[in-house]
Amino acid sequence: MALARAGHDTGIEAMHPMADTGLAHHHVWLERAPLDWVARLPKQSQMRLDPTENLAYQAACFSRASQGGHAPSLHGLLPPSPELPRGGLLVSAIRGRPARLPEDLPRIAEALAGLHMLDVPDAAERAPLQSPADPWTAMLDEVGEQARFLDQAGLEADAHHRIEAELAGLPRQLPAGPGAAPRLISFDAHPGNFLVTQAGRAVLVDLEKCRYGLVGFDLAHASLYTSTTWDLQSRAELTPAEVAAFYRHWIDATGIAGSVETLLACRDAMWLWSLTWCAKWRASHRRARDARDRGEDWSAELSDDALVAHVRDRVDHYLSVASIEHVRHERRELERLLRADASLPPARP
Repeated sequence: MALARAGHDTGIEAMHPMADTGLAHHHVWLERAPLDWVARLPKQSQMRLDPTENLAYQAACFSRASQGGHAPSLHGLLPPSPELPRGGLLVSAIRGRPARLPEDLPRIAEALAGLHMLDVPDAAERAPLQSPADPWTAMLDEVGEQARFLDQAGLEADAHHRIEAELAGLPRQLPAGPGAAPRLISFDAHPGNFLVTQAGRAVLVDLEKCRYGLVGFDLAHASLYTSTTWDLQSRAELTPAEVAAFYRHWIDATGIAGSVETLLACRDAMWLWSLTWCAKWRASHRRARDARDRGEDWSAELSDDALVAHVRDRVDHYLSVASIEHVRHERRELERLLRADASLPPARP
C-alpha cells in the first residue's frame, strides 16, 4: 500500500522480509525489473528525529555517500503513513557477502576513502546532515551525554572506574592538521555494515548517521575490537599489525596523512562512544516501545529476541574489565606501530 501510494510499485514482482539484524531498521528485499531494491523501514531514529525529518536525513546520507561509488543509490521515499508510521527509504539492493577480516580490510579502506575524498560543500549547503563547527568538541559532548548512563548500567566498580579514567584522558582539543578537517563520514563504519560484491568492491550499506566530521572516527569504527567482534558474520579479532596496515592502506588511497596524535585520539573517542552507547542501551532497552513512533527508541520490543540476546552478550562483554584492558593493550601496540610508520608525520615535540 505504501509503495502504491508513493508511486513506486511499478515493476515490483515480489517482496521478501530480510533477517532482523539491526536495532534501527527492518528491511524488505523488493524483486523488480531491471534491478532489485531494498526497502529500509525505520524502527526508530538514532538521530532523535521525527519520522519525516529522519527520512530526509537518511535520504541525504545515501544521496551524498553513493557519489563515492561504495554505497547504494537512493531511489525514493515512502512517507510516514498508518501502514508505515516511520515511512521508509528505497535503495539499490546490493548482492554481496559479509566482509571477511582481515582479508577485506583493504577493500573497506578503499570504500571509506571513496567517501572521505568527496568534495565538502560550503557550510551553508551541508544541511540536513550534521556539520558541527568543531567536530571534536561535538564528539566529546556526545560521548559525555551518553556517559550519563554509566551510573544506570549496573557496571562492575572496576570497569566503571576504568571507563571514567579513559573519559578524563581525552584531550580537550585536537592539533590542527589534515586529519582534523571535516569531511563526509559514515559514523557507523563497523565491518558488519559492509557487503563485498562478486567484483570485490566493498559497499557500505547502512548510512543512517552520516555527518561532516573527522575521518579518524570512521577508521576507528572499522577496526576497533568493539566493532570487529560485533557482527556474527564478519566477526574477527584483529592484531595491532593488521589494524596498522588498514590505516596505511587508507592513507595510500587518500593521500591524507593525519598525525598519529589525531588518529589515536579519534580512536579513543570512538571506543568510548561505543562503550557509553553500550551503557545507554543496557539502561534503556527494557523500556516499553514508544507507541507514538517518535525519535530514538532502544526498546527490545522492536527487535527479534535472538538479536536482542546477541546485543546483550556483546554489550556485557565490552563493558567488562577484560575487554577494556584488551583494547587498552591494543592501543599501546598500535601507537608503537603507527609512530614507526614513515608515511605518518612525526610526533610533535
